[in-house]
Amino acid sequence: MKLTVLGPGCWGLTIAKLLNNNFEDIVVWGRSQDLTPMLINEKRVEKPLQIQLDKKVQITSDLKEALNGADIILLVVATSGIRAVAEQIKQVGLKENQILVNLSKGLELPSLKRMSEVVLEVLPDIKFAVLSGPTLAREIIEGHPTLATVASSDMEVAKRAQELLNVPSKFRLYANSDVIGVELGGSLKNVIAIASGFASAMGLGDNLRGSLLTRGMAEMVRVGVALGAKAQTLYGLSGMGDLIATASSPYSRNYTVGAMLAKGKKIDDILSELGSVAEGVKTSKALCELADKLGIDVPVSNAIYEAVYTDITPKEILDKLMNRKLKEED
Repeated sequence: MKLTVLGPGCWGLTIAKLLNNNFEDIVVWGRSQDLTPMLINEKRVEKPLQIQLDKKVQITSDLKEALNGADIILLVVATSGIRAVAEQIKQVGLKENQILVNLSKGLELPSLKRMSEVVLEVLPDIKFAVLSGPTLAREIIEGHPTLATVASSDMEVAKRAQELLNVPSKFRLYANSDVIGVELGGSLKNVIAIASGFASAMGLGDNLRGSLLTRGMAEMVRVGVALGAKAQTLYGLSGMGDLIATASSPYSRNYTVGAMLAKGKKIDDILSELGSVAEGVKTSKALCELADKLGIDVPVSNAIYEAVYTDITPKEILDKLMNRKLKEED
């Protein structure tokens, strides 16, 4: 059995290490400019995580070689690069029995499309699934167990991916047919995780942070259901489960972005300091645009959008949220 991981970033390398014993052959593919000598020669990286891959793992920039003979292919690149990689896969071609699974969480700008929509627009006839859930890379590297959901419109594909990617005692997977719900849960929670980090860094207390998470979850459900998701999926692992993890952990890049915004730092400086992608930044823009089109009120998400893209101060954001017109809870 062969596993191919497309994307040599933190999450891609983490999942390759996690699944080491599930496959005889593992290949990690990346653009030549993203493959460091240390990764190629020593199969390890040190920043931001110390990850040591098994000697059997191949590192390559040859996509044809990476895809050849793979039973399952994991797409683990930044959402802004998903379409370009899908186009490259199209040029090489996939076999009928190969399964492509997307692990990236976010929405494409400016199209506002989910990643499955982007991939299937380019590769309409493939076996495709998405995987999402509370999967903080550092905890997985440290050996802590977690659970996640793998979803496909074809349940046979979802169950096959579930079997191949499940790791006993470490990575328990559930199968699901609600692709929209699993994708939106994993994407939208990043915005609310920024809000959680924001409130925590301002020292506003657990009462307010709990309130923001609850109201933010309500926004996720309203928008998700309007876009075709099932509410029960959003309250599951890929929605609420992922939100609880990323909204309370300093290992979460989105939580960290919120904390730094609350300290008055500008977003460009924050992202430069992080040195990695925080999908909630762009997703805040996509979410607010979607909500506007749907006529749905998303005050918590709007507040994060303003914190990221305008010069509003942390105190002004708090005042706007706390002094909105009184209404019934929904």
